[in-house]
Parts: sequence; structure tokens; C-alpha cells
Amino acid sequence: MKIRRILATAVAAAVTTPVVFLSAAPAFADTKPSPASTQKPAQGEDDEPPTLDELKAAVALAQKEYDDAVVALDRARTAVDALEKPDHPLRTAVTEARGKAGKAAAAETAADTALAEAEQAEEDLPDDAGKEQKEAAAEAVETAKETAEKAAADKAAADEVLRLASKDLADASVAASQVFHRAEVAKEEASRKLDDAKEELAFHEDMVGACEPDEAVQIDLSGPEKVTAGEPAVFSMRVTNASDRALDLVDVYADALRDPAPGEDTGEDTDEETDFEKWTIPVEWSSADVLEWTPVGEEFETIEVGKLAKGAHYDVKLRLTVDADAPAGGGSVFAFGQYENNDGTCGISLDGGHANFDVLAAKGDKPTPTPTPTPSPSTSTPAPATTTGGNTGTTQQGGSSTTPVTTGGTLAATGANGVLPQLGLAAAGAVALGAGAMVVARRRRAGAQA
Repeated sequence: MKIRRILATAVAAAVTTPVVFLSAAPAFADTKPSPASTQKPAQGEDDEPPTLDELKAAVALAQKEYDDAVVALDRARTAVDALEKPDHPLRTAVTEARGKAGKAAAAETAADTALAEAEQAEEDLPDDAGKEQKEAAAEAVETAKETAEKAAADKAAADEVLRLASKDLADASVAASQVFHRAEVAKEEASRKLDDAKEELAFHEDMVGACEPDEAVQIDLSGPEKVTAGEPAVFSMRVTNASDRALDLVDVYADALRDPAPGEDTGEDTDEETDFEKWTIPVEWSSADVLEWTPVGEEFETIEVGKLAKGAHYDVKLRLTVDADAPAGGGSVFAFGQYENNDGTCGISLDGGHANFDVLAAKGDKPTPTPTPTPSPSTSTPAPATTTGGNTGTTQQGGSSTTPVTTGGTLAATGANGVLPQLGLAAAGAVALGAGAMVVARRRRAGAQA
């Protein structure tokens, strides 16, 4: 799963059901923020996250259910196919009944013909026919009638046998088809459950031994209080090494979302399949070392800061462009970082930085975005007001300062809008889920370098 999708899920979940993310990353359950008193508790919020053994057991159970579903489906398919074979008892019964019904129909036809002939013979007797002739003709008619009635009854009985035999075959075929359909649905559901169980186990195993949240990497964000839809807005981000040692490799992830508009359907459930594109605000970054605006997204998942000396900081510009058609409302940009050292130690931002802002509707019917000049080394690294010193150190990707800065972890949350304060919580939730995302990115990068 891509990092952007994970974070979008985390933020949207926090907006719609703010406590959803609390159980999303078991490895960080003890470090996630507590829900506010005004938030509606989610079902199962107080449940303990599953253990590795429990997840393995869930996979084993799901695998058994899937295997059983496969067997049941094969059995159902065999039953359907068997009914199509001519030697199946029900189909044989229909064949035999159809043959008897045909013979009975022929016998009835013959009997009716004989009766008609007898009646015609009686009618054709001459007027001077003797008593014996008349009695014989009448007796022949009566006998023919009895034969015809019996033939009709035999045909009706044969037809009923054929009807019942055909009904039995049809009912069996329908029942077998229904069983087959249910077996197909059960197999699909079992397959989905098995995939989910395997994914949960893989996520847990990926998180085992992952970096723990700490205060080594602190992020401060600041920027305009109002952002006009369709026009770029530039925010400043400072990444600070607040630890007591140098950090060998620091990565930062940044993302932005706008608030759902009043009445906009956010859906009751949010997961990795939910489309959050309509709320996502594209983020680009640049620094003294990377002068061109670079998108943060699928291809470039993180901003690689590189090495940061003790107390050093790295300044980054973030450029957001709200979609020109976006309604007026609010938005939030947030970021978090992680580090890893050559000795194997690592950590995730305990508090990610975020800044809120008001979104103003686009000016005019067709606003023309005003291009933001490409920053130069002398203008791309403004520092927050609480910090002094420039980017004079060297890093893997350039640009850090060795001047210590205030490390209280205070976020420069700009903007006065209070439309959806859940976005602040969403940023915290993104740290929880994003921690796992950063681990995935770190491991992906390590695998690529191997």
C-alpha cells in the first residue's frame, strides 16, 4: 500500500470517525493521543490489539475456512455436472417416464380410434339388421368405450409420473445450482477473509521491531492563514534534530487535505479502498539543495533530509495548490519525520507538525494560478521566528544548520478556522499510521540499495 493512500485513509478516518486510527497500528497503541471528550467512542476502542499468535491463528482459521469452501464448491460443481449425465437416477426416471407416457398416449389414440369405428359400425347397421347383430354392435361399442377410458386413465397416470419425475429433476437442478452459487459466494468471502487476515499478519510482522515514536525529530510548520483555491500557497517547514546525537538519515513526509464541504458525503466507512482524491491537496517541496518543485506522492514518497547534526535543522518549502473548483472552507497541511542511524537505532516523530488554514473560493469563474518562482539558495530556507542561524552544515542531501533551536515541539498552527478541528487530530492520527508507512518506505529503500 502506498504511503499517500495510508495517510489519506488515516486523515479521512480521523475527520469522519476520529478514533478509528487508534487501533490501526498496534505497535504504536501506547503512544497515540487520547480521544477528546466530545468524540463519540468507536466500537471496540478499548479492545487490546491482537497479538502475533492471535493473528497467526486467525490466518490458520481463515485458511481452513477457505479450504473447506473450495471443497464445498467442488462438491457442488460435481453435483450440478452429475445431473446433466444421462445415467443420473433422476434423469433416468424422466427418460423412462417419458417412454411410458408415449406408449400410453399411443394406446389412448388406438383405443379412441377403435371406439370411433365401433360406434360407426353400429350406426351403419341396416334397418333390417337382426337382434343379434344389433346386440353385438352395441357390445362392441361398450367394450371399445371401456378400453378407451382405461387408455385415457393410463395416459393420465403416465403423464403424472412424467410430470413428477421432471419436477424432481428440475427441483434438483435448481437446488444444485443454488448450492453451487452459495458455494461460490462462500469461497469468495473466505478468500477475502484470508487475504485480510494475511494482510493483518504481514502488517504486524512488518511493524514488529519497528521504530518507536520519540522527540528526536521535531517539525515546525508555518504559512498563510488563507489560501485561495486555484492559486499556489507556500508554507515553511523546519526539521530539527532535538536529540543529543547526530542522526544519520532523516526522512520527512508531508501531505495536505481540505475539509469536506458542508453536506458533502464523507461516507460511514473509510479504508484503503476509499477515494480521497477530492479532499487531497497536492504538495510540492523544495529546499536550498533541491531548487525545483518536487511532488510528494507516489513516486517521491518522502523528503530525504539526510544527516542532521545534534541541534541542527533543515528548512523546506512546501507549496500547496487547492483545486480551483474547491468550495470555501478549511484545510490542513501536516508532516512527520523518522530517522535511522547506522547503528540500527531509529525513531518516528512523536508529534508531527501541522498548520490549519482557511480556503477561499477561487476568484472569478476561471482563476489563473499565479506561478510561484523557483526558490533560490538565498531565499529557500527561511527559519521560524524562534530560531536563528542559517543552513551551514552538510547533509547527505544538503542544507542543515548546526545552530541549536528551541525543541519544545510546539507546532506553528496557523489559521483561525475552527470548521473541523478534527483535522488537527487527523494529523496526529497520521503520525500513528504514517509511522508504519515510513517503515515501509525505509525498508523499500533499503531493499533497493541492497
